[in-house]
Amino acid sequence: MRIKDIFSKNKEIFQLIYGIILIILIPLLIAINTITIISNYNDNFDVSIQRQAQAVGRSINVLLAKDIQDTATVQSKIEQLLKANPDDFQNIEILVPEGDNFKIIASGKKDNIEKVSKLDYYYYAWKRDINTGLATESLNLATTPEDKEMLDDFNSQGRFWLFAMPMTDENGNKQAILSIKLSSKIIDDLTTSTRNYSIYILIATILIVMLFLSIAIKLWDYVLLYKKIKEVDQMKDEFISIASHELRTPLGAIKGYVSLIIDGTFGEIKNKGMEQSLDKVMVSTDRLNTLVNDLLDTSRIEQGRLEINNEKTNIPPIINDTVDQLKVSADEKDLALTYEKPDDQLPDAIADEEKLKQVLINLIGNSIKYTEKGTITISTFIDNDKFAIKISDTGIGMSAEEQKHLFEKFHRVKNDKTKNITGTGLGLWITKQIVELMNGKIYVESMKNIGTQITIKLNIAKPAKK
Repeated sequence: MRIKDIFSKNKEIFQLIYGIILIILIPLLIAINTITIISNYNDNFDVSIQRQAQAVGRSINVLLAKDIQDTATVQSKIEQLLKANPDDFQNIEILVPEGDNFKIIASGKKDNIEKVSKLDYYYYAWKRDINTGLATESLNLATTPEDKEMLDDFNSQGRFWLFAMPMTDENGNKQAILSIKLSSKIIDDLTTSTRNYSIYILIATILIVMLFLSIAIKLWDYVLLYKKIKEVDQMKDEFISIASHELRTPLGAIKGYVSLIIDGTFGEIKNKGMEQSLDKVMVSTDRLNTLVNDLLDTSRIEQGRLEINNEKTNIPPIINDTVDQLKVSADEKDLALTYEKPDDQLPDAIADEEKLKQVLINLIGNSIKYTEKGTITISTFIDNDKFAIKISDTGIGMSAEEQKHLFEKFHRVKNDKTKNITGTGLGLWITKQIVELMNGKIYVESMKNIGTQITIKLNIAKPAKK
């Protein structure tokens, strides 16, 4: 079995799996993206803090360099710095080498003075070049039990960054270690706020995405339903086409035999009631034949199977034939049906002769049907390089609202004057489709109780090149 066949037979299952994968994968990717952004955001803060610590350390070193040997003065300046910047610094200490360790000689916490720190971090800072230092989070410090007690005291105030750098005297010689504990409270609050905001956005985004994905999965059902409806619609069109073809043969036979009976081919009709009944059968047969033809044309148009043979066509003879054919119907209603021929010979147009005649029969027939008294006039002329055919009547007319729906399928104008007039509501729709297939346009102008003008405009045939 081919892969295509497997997908075709299990299409709904594969679509369901695809939807589930999307529901899992897209939120997961969004979550990973958000976490990555937050992580990069925190890293950028860390780099910023380290640069800030370097700048602060150099400034303090310049401030204390000339007094580095005077511990009392250094202690006083440290206390002033801490008092002036309580939110930025947790503590500032000055440490001097004592063997392999470092002794605190000045500190914002006086209890720490004279204490000895064995923190390896200070050793690495001492080895740094002048004006460069180390900065790290308190959480990353590895300490001895002695130092842990001191760091725990600072940690009780919140997370901090420990910055350490060599201090020099005025001559640029290393004399001590500057230790600064920078508070992380502002950064932590900002980071926490940003992280929480990002998480809220993430959750909202995931919910929205899942909602849209669930809608998309639902839409697949509608797509499948639409496809099935389309298949049913196609079957309907095919049925109408077949049924119409099958109905035309018996209708032709019925019409033929009824005509022969009425004409007296099978003998004289002596019963007046029978003759009237046969006339009604003939009228009903004509109506049924019109309906079948309209359904057949509708089916062909919708399936794109209506054949149009557009070619150079002489229009006036077609109009003359149509007028002659419909004159009997006009005379029965005492209507004047005329074709006003132009004074000058008009050029040929591009059209399908048979289909154009069908269009004219439909339009002129409608004028006869909806005109109670007066005239129906057909005229031809050239309008903006188009061949125009205008059909004017003095019929019941239409309102502007009724004209909007005139060429819609199965639409019929419904009022007291039209309720007894029969029709399928397909004729004008078919007419418009045929005109457009001949690359033409159809226009309507009408006023209620005044009359209607319908104009067809076709392309003019270009003269043959010599």
